[in-house]
Amino acid sequence: MPITPESASANSEKLCRTAPVIPVLVVDDVAHAAPLATALVAGGLPVLEVTLRTPAALDVISAMAEVEGGIVGAGTILTPADVERALRAGATFGVSPGATDRLLDAAEEMGLPMLPGAATASEAMRLLERGYRVQKFFPAEAAGGAKALKSLASPIPQILFCPTGGVTPGNARDYLALPNTACVGGSWVAPKDKVESGDWAGIEALAREATLLG
Repeated sequence: MPITPESASANSEKLCRTAPVIPVLVVDDVAHAAPLATALVAGGLPVLEVTLRTPAALDVISAMAEVEGGIVGAGTILTPADVERALRAGATFGVSPGATDRLLDAAEEMGLPMLPGAATASEAMRLLERGYRVQKFFPAEAAGGAKALKSLASPIPQILFCPTGGVTPGNARDYLALPNTACVGGSWVAPKDKVESGDWAGIEALAREATLLG
């Protein structure tokens, strides 16, 4: 069913208000999917972004979608084909590092709520003009960090952002303190070594710590 940019942004805001951090997950082994999602949800981070950067990503989305309480989306959406594959895998939202008309047309037509990326005022204004008032600020640290995002709050207060890219426990609060930040995206809650060793209790503990940032 088609979706409007306004509806997509309403969905994105709801997701971003669920917890202060959206885990950004790069998962190589589908066997890790369910226990990883279970640990993050148990730790208080139910909104999960699985990046389409590994051959297992679509299977990981499907497996995580079965975990009770999880809200699973696909990240690194770049093309209309990615939109279709993500939906078939069970993703309920999409995240892109940037945005093109072709990509957004496909997402709207196929009904995948998108959190589109912007790094500059012009990109953010263009997305707002289309109807996307909730956006991803990426790459956050490389694009100027919390200071850059703060500078957008006064001239474009209508936009809420989810900064991602270089966000860590050390700087997350700087972003979350801003009036135009709804949540942050970060990978630190699921470090590769803990995932590969199956340290689900450790990941749950990191998730619980992350919930205290907001």
